[in-house]
Amino acid sequence: KTTCAWIHPDGKKVLFASTQDDPAAKQKQKEEIEFRESGQARKYSWDYDNQFEIIEYDPDKKTYANLTKTKGYDAEGAYSPDGKHIVFASNRQAYEPGFPEEDAKAFKLDQKFPMELYLMDSDGSNVKRLTHADGYDGGPFFSADGKKICWRRFDRKGLTAEIHTMNVDGTGEKQLTHLGAMSWAPFFHPTGDYLIFATNKHGFDNFELYLVDAAGEKEPVRVTHTMGFDGLPCFSPDGKKLAWTSNRTASKQSQIFLADWNDAAARELLGLNHSAPTTAPTGKNRPDFSQTAADITVDDLRKHITYLASDELKGRLTGTPGEIEATAYVASVFEKLGLEPAGDNGGWFQPFEFTAGVAVGKDNALDLTLGGKKADSLTPDKDWRPVSFSKTGKIEPGGIVFAGYGMEIPKANGDGEEYTSYFHLDVKGKWVMVLRYFPEDAPKEQREEFQRFSRLRHKAMIARRKFASGIIFVSGPNSKVREELVPMEYDASMADSGIPAISISTDLAAKILASAGKDLKALQTELDTG
Repeated sequence: KTTCAWIHPDGKKVLFASTQDDPAAKQKQKEEIEFRESGQARKYSWDYDNQFEIIEYDPDKKTYANLTKTKGYDAEGAYSPDGKHIVFASNRQAYEPGFPEEDAKAFKLDQKFPMELYLMDSDGSNVKRLTHADGYDGGPFFSADGKKICWRRFDRKGLTAEIHTMNVDGTGEKQLTHLGAMSWAPFFHPTGDYLIFATNKHGFDNFELYLVDAAGEKEPVRVTHTMGFDGLPCFSPDGKKLAWTSNRTASKQSQIFLADWNDAAARELLGLNHSAPTTAPTGKNRPDFSQTAADITVDDLRKHITYLASDELKGRLTGTPGEIEATAYVASVFEKLGLEPAGDNGGWFQPFEFTAGVAVGKDNALDLTLGGKKADSLTPDKDWRPVSFSKTGKIEPGGIVFAGYGMEIPKANGDGEEYTSYFHLDVKGKWVMVLRYFPEDAPKEQREEFQRFSRLRHKAMIARRKFASGIIFVSGPNSKVREELVPMEYDASMADSGIPAISISTDLAAKILASAGKDLKALQTELDTG
């Protein structure tokens, strides 16, 4: 078995993980070949064979060197930019004396559970453990300056993973993503300003490439938009190319893809530029009108459409530089065709108003009474925030009922509910407090079903159907979210859902439940099992 190869910076050596030094390797290969020749097949799963070692190969001398020589899975290695160090993942501590009994039980069920990151000199000496956390730490790579390491960490149960970075000595750990999905395979851009990674936040079997800034302060930005698998991304040393693995092929078999990389566009999407142009510059790749025919031709139409749909115009969202350039280009073509303008003031354009964003207005207020006493003043955008699809206007006061995750999932045959958060609850005329998202520790099949019914709009619709006065969304202490309050976003498809909807902080929700003798964390922990 051989995996996880990486080329030395001088191009003269290669490291990889292999079981080639396993005394039983030949017998295991013989058994595997016989199994395959029998026509049988196994479901794919990653192998954490305890005979995996980090091997270095010298192509000129045709020699192999075992750098780790330690029982346990030693793999997922990468050279530092100067070639002096290797970072890798290992569960070797599970085979050492003194391994905690509780962890040993978990290890029997899941061999990747105790995986940690290690650093060693490139000759295999001076091994140092870098991480000491629950969950699988793996897939590490160095930044181009050799000062940072990026990797992904799974939770203890292996259901979700997030992107992390740290200094090369193991200090300064920072979690960059909080997507609550399987986010993995991170890689630094050569500038070190941002990273690219893969995540399945859009569906269990749909991995897409995303960007995140190195400080973890910005919302991750989507790069690919193709159903299936896009992952294992890697920048070229000059940052001008991106290589990654995708199954966007006719046979759906994974292949390596290569594309040009637009660093300027990435920075703009991540908000890393200090300023953005207020008007769009003339497009660099505008078609040359002098090269078009007098008649309407397919080739000319293709030129126009290709430019308008190009990456340079970035989707042409209303009010963006790409949209401004698109309209300017169309106007210039109209003018060159000899058409007469019909816009305002004898020009090509006619101004119009549109909603560019939403924010909490100064007239929004929330009063809360607990135990007969009015609570302290609540601050918008800190303690609470209206949800963008909320019904507007003055809302009459009412009691609060906690309804778990606020979901109802019908049975496949349509007869009743398979799962309901409203069992024995009377919410008519009351506010319903519900958790965002869905039970995170439920079995995989159940999580996939929960996800379909976990949208906030759907939860609001369920509450409205049960004649609730309003709905309150709370993230909860167990949710791995960067922002506790639901972001204020424009929602044209459901500007008024017919029910008041607000989002409150976890602390405020905990106080409300505590006044009734309940503990929010305990409730969420129990609900998370499904």
